[in-house]
Amino acid sequence: MSSDDVSTKPARSGTRWLRFGITMLATGVAAVALVGLTAEGVLAASFSISGTPFTVTSTQLQGTGFEQFAALDNMPDNSPNAGDTGGQIVVVVSAIKNATLTNLCQSISLGGTNLKITAGDAGTPVSATTLVVDSDQISGNASFTNISIGQDSSTLTEVPGVTGPLGVFGQQADTVKITDLRQNNFATTAGTFTLPHLKIVFSDTGC
Repeated sequence: MSSDDVSTKPARSGTRWLRFGITMLATGVAAVALVGLTAEGVLAASFSISGTPFTVTSTQLQGTGFEQFAALDNMPDNSPNAGDTGGQIVVVVSAIKNATLTNLCQSISLGGTNLKITAGDAGTPVSATTLVVDSDQISGNASFTNISIGQDSSTLTEVPGVTGPLGVFGQQADTVKITDLRQNNFATTAGTFTLPHLKIVFSDTGC
């Protein structure tokens, strides 16, 4: 990415929203345009998702280097989970260069039971680098420093190697903190992912 893509960042004081979903209202509108872009072959999925959502919660997420933009996740052809979606799901992509998560819980409904994963609940938080999460629902109490809202997602610079499509609404910040985080996710990737006190169980309840 050239220096022409993003000019110098204006200095801003910390910005806070009581509900994290407010920050992505404009993204939901912009995401409508992604359907047409994909139909024209402009966008390509990095990998095919199963289409089965999973819940992630954390009492506190802290990160340095934050980006967010809208995108489309694609299922394989003839996926039994496609339903009436056409095999595509509009998601909010949240990317963090370096992240820690306290009291992480992840659960997947398997029909009659849940596969539950917990970690970072014994004094040492979960840590991740280049954490990228695709969600269709996000809630929590969030604060940011030096946030830029409405930036073209193709020019985002906070997470090296992670940018969105040209012409799509994006935002980025130097730091992010979210308490009482809850996400409905379809995909997660990370450069490194360290899970202290990891526990995997089948449970009657999810996160």
